[in-house]
Amino acid sequence: MTMRLKVVHTTTFEYDGTANASYNQARLTPRTTPEQIVLHTRLDVSPAPWTHSYRDYFGTQVTTFEVFDPHESLTVSATSTVQTNRSPAPGPQLSWADLASPEVVDARTEYLLTGPMVAPPADLAQRARELAADAASPGEAAKAMCALVHDEVDYITGSTSVQSHAADAWVQRGGVCQDMAHLVIGGLRTMGIPARYVSGYLHPASVPVVGESVAGESHAWVQWWDDGWQAWDIANDVEPLDRHVVIAAGRDYTDVKPLSGIFTGGGTSDMTVDVQVTCLYSSALEPS
Repeated sequence: MTMRLKVVHTTTFEYDGTANASYNQARLTPRTTPEQIVLHTRLDVSPAPWTHSYRDYFGTQVTTFEVFDPHESLTVSATSTVQTNRSPAPGPQLSWADLASPEVVDARTEYLLTGPMVAPPADLAQRARELAADAASPGEAAKAMCALVHDEVDYITGSTSVQSHAADAWVQRGGVCQDMAHLVIGGLRTMGIPARYVSGYLHPASVPVVGESVAGESHAWVQWWDDGWQAWDIANDVEPLDRHVVIAAGRDYTDVKPLSGIFTGGGTSDMTVDVQVTCLYSSALEPS
């Protein structure tokens, strides 16, 4: 199936006073891959800044921008049109022996380390090892880990923050898509399966209405290495296909933050985010 999606992601900062200058990084440009083609993308910033773009270590397009004029608010609006055409992933590919080979381990070392944001608490790490012991292949173990977190962690908006660690969500058995992704990543890496964090967007309707704009939000899911990256959206318990738009991938959320930066003056700031997703075309809706 082919789908064409337009995403408008607008972030506004209101300062308590006047900001004299601000320095920022944006990771808001979708990736072009064999399964996802970026047809159009634009990043608008007000007040007008100085900008520079580059690709980071993980292949994500980063736009840095600096505003040197005094300002009381800052608006960043990213508009992208993306065509997706993802086929369902194949079944498990690698054996446990394949996964432990130097060809896999040496090439993906950064996706095997359990840093603070993804480190599982002791009881979850033990359950991950038990799942691995019972699974015939890493692919089966990965699916079992996704199911475990989906079944035991409730999606509760506002229960955590972007600074929260996976262990926090596990203790309270509640979190958002970021926390679920971190929990699964920590479990997979405990098993010895390279895993990475993916950020992007999801059209919320299983059957989108062409031309209708709907409220969306930044979304997160996981990928693990199984002779190629295979993905799962834990929060929705689905394989990411054409309703998903990939922006970035990295070790955890800190590698893929949509916006980060600092400002001088202005005291504190309030941030509001609005994401609108529109299906412009879907081959599934064509007459057969």
